[in-house]
Amino acid sequence: MKLPSLVISLLLAGSALAQTAPSDSLFNTDQVVTVNLTFSDPNFWTTLTTFYANDLGETLTANVTITDNTGTHALPFVEVDLKGNSTYGHPGNKKSFKIDFNDNVSGQKFHGMTKLHFNNCYNDPTLMREKVFFDHCRDEGVLVPRVLFANVYMNGTFWGFYDMVEAVDKNFLDRWVDENNGNMFKAGDNFGMGSSSAADLLYYGNDQASYAARYELKTNETENDWSDLIAFLDALNNGTNDEVQAELPQLFVWNDLLKSLALDNLFGNLDAYINSARNYYIYHDSTTFQWNWIHWDGNESFGKYPAMGVDAVTLSPTYVAANRPLMTKITTIPALRLDYLNAYCGLRTNFTNAHLDPRIDAIKALIQDHVNADGNKQFTYAQFLANIESDITVSGGGGGGGGQQTIRGLKSFIAARNVSLNGTLDCSTVGVDDVIGGDMVVGPVPCTTEIRITLPNAQVIEQVIAMDPQGKSVPILFNDRVAEVSHLAPGAYVIVVVTEGRTWHARFIKK
Repeated sequence: MKLPSLVISLLLAGSALAQTAPSDSLFNTDQVVTVNLTFSDPNFWTTLTTFYANDLGETLTANVTITDNTGTHALPFVEVDLKGNSTYGHPGNKKSFKIDFNDNVSGQKFHGMTKLHFNNCYNDPTLMREKVFFDHCRDEGVLVPRVLFANVYMNGTFWGFYDMVEAVDKNFLDRWVDENNGNMFKAGDNFGMGSSSAADLLYYGNDQASYAARYELKTNETENDWSDLIAFLDALNNGTNDEVQAELPQLFVWNDLLKSLALDNLFGNLDAYINSARNYYIYHDSTTFQWNWIHWDGNESFGKYPAMGVDAVTLSPTYVAANRPLMTKITTIPALRLDYLNAYCGLRTNFTNAHLDPRIDAIKALIQDHVNADGNKQFTYAQFLANIESDITVSGGGGGGGGQQTIRGLKSFIAARNVSLNGTLDCSTVGVDDVIGGDMVVGPVPCTTEIRITLPNAQVIEQVIAMDPQGKSVPILFNDRVAEVSHLAPGAYVIVVVTEGRTWHARFIKK
């Protein structure tokens, strides 16, 4: 069993503060931009679709002008290629694609970015699931790409109304992590719950080749050293529950990870790690040695993903598909489960119609005329309007697959999800029923101003002390099992709780 040493883990002090970036001038204002792509190849579409079918990473050169709220930007010799798996099933030629601005022109960027993704919002009549979900995730402090909208033209022909998504790359890391020298892995595009290429975070031994079909290394490709990922998977899968309980909250930017997983559950986003084991990145910060969890691809949120036998509306807060060890350990080890449910309950405050409906209405007002004008959209304008408010039933499987499907409405999903959660999760009792086996549990981890102490039975606390990495002790004021830690410097500590006849210990991180 290979676990990071306590000395190293005690140095971990939480995520870095994000810095401002040139991309802020684009994304800080909700808007619909205009993208004009001009290809010298008159058969550009045949060429692009052939490249996609060949799946060899081939791209086609074009010139592009992008008009946004800061003006018109002309960028020559960009590279374009089609992308997507199920989204490629969008009827007609409105396929998802991406633009690389500096592949041919070294240093060429658009608002400081080298790439942008354009998604066709496949199977989403509202065309805003990803935008609403990711905006809310970011408001809750979770790492996600930013999303705008675009009217796209190719060689003078209107191609469709798209959402426009920030790429998760070194520019993204600079903006949101303030560091980009570590390894970043992207979950592979597996299909099916039993897929042999699932990015499930299971341990398959020390051979790097065993993971090549499951993850893509997106940084430091020349070094191509996956030992940090393999060491993490070894620790997660082969450690005892006590070891995982002690080490996992220090291996990750802990509260952000918990919120990411909880938000997938809240929003019924099942095309994600908790179910399909897809659509995420993990980044290993080279300065803190902590892993960061990054969301990707939110178009199946609001209960859109057709997980067999799983109703996203009535989903248990601790739902996890088989062979998902990260989520399984978090929901079954009592102390980690408590941290997760505390994070979940905190997120429920803003997961309401009162909070989200005005945001949904504002995006609707921004895009509705553009949606109406898009003759290449998958659904009708009437379905766009209706699905914002309520569930709709569409024929053809939502994209030519045959049969019928019910697509959850944005506002109706939020309302129904809250009714279900009100009957399954009583946040006033979180931390009571989840403490088993006679252990002390502290949370949240990481903490900022205070930390809650939960002890079995009716133990009376006599004294609380924090021990720093050098072994120095600091007395802690406490009241009703809540300890004050705002005066502590950021870092990792051991909390020592003295009760009649026993001394209890637990690790925690002060942000």
